Amino acid sequence: MSIASHAFRTRDIAFLSSGSREAEEARASLVTLYGSVPPEEADIIVALGGDGLMLQTLHRTMKSPKPIYGMNRGSVGFLMNEYSEHNLPERLAAALPSIIHPLIMRANDIRGIETTARAINEVSLLRQTYQAAKLRIEVDSATRLSELIADGILVASPAGSTAYNLSASGPILPLDAPLMALTPLSPFRPRRWRGALLPDVARVVIEVLEADKRPVAAAADHYEIRRVTRVEVSMDRVTSLVLLHDPGHSLDERILREQFRY
Repeated sequence: MSIASHAFRTRDIAFLSSGSREAEEARASLVTLYGSVPPEEADIIVALGGDGLMLQTLHRTMKSPKPIYGMNRGSVGFLMNEYSEHNLPERLAAALPSIIHPLIMRANDIRGIETTARAINEVSLLRQTYQAAKLRIEVDSATRLSELIADGILVASPAGSTAYNLSASGPILPLDAPLMALTPLSPFRPRRWRGALLPDVARVVIEVLEADKRPVAAAADHYEIRRVTRVEVSMDRVTSLVLLHDPGHSLDERILREQFRY
């Protein structure tokens, strides 16, 4: 289904719940009002929960993306719309799409096994013990930082720049910015380095130095691989994921507002 046509086909809706009491009650009520089909048969998926459920739903539908409209039945709800049972078909028809692209992580562990995973928000590397991680950073085959001593480092997409990246004092990126944020986590050396903004066509390679002595874990959103030796990160421009938001509350607008909340 094309993005432009989603407003004309909102009859087949799949309702997904985070499993919390509030979300389950909302799902039961909405199914009674509007019916429900399995996610693979739906024109639009309505996710009932918080941002965690939205990320899970995006990952669940990654191979066959469908427009996802979230309604907040969780705690934060940055990616969600306000909850209401009324006029849902009309809200879905009027909703505006935001297009996001995931990151691809290719991680090698100490056994030489390579694992590929995708991330909506960020790919992060984090020390596993009391000792700081030692990392070498390459961008497009050129060494940009021969040694970073820190708790770790992350690569964030524009959509994920307001999540872990912002908590680590990384920059907020507009949703349509052709950029990725490279942000260190508690850097010790070089102490003044605060990260970099990279074009989203860049290929970032992070080598773990002294991997046996200073073990490091890598995570693509919630998917973690331990004792990695090398992690490659790039943007998956082929995969387009669609989030729907009510007019005036688009993801672009939310990200812009977030920059004025300090």
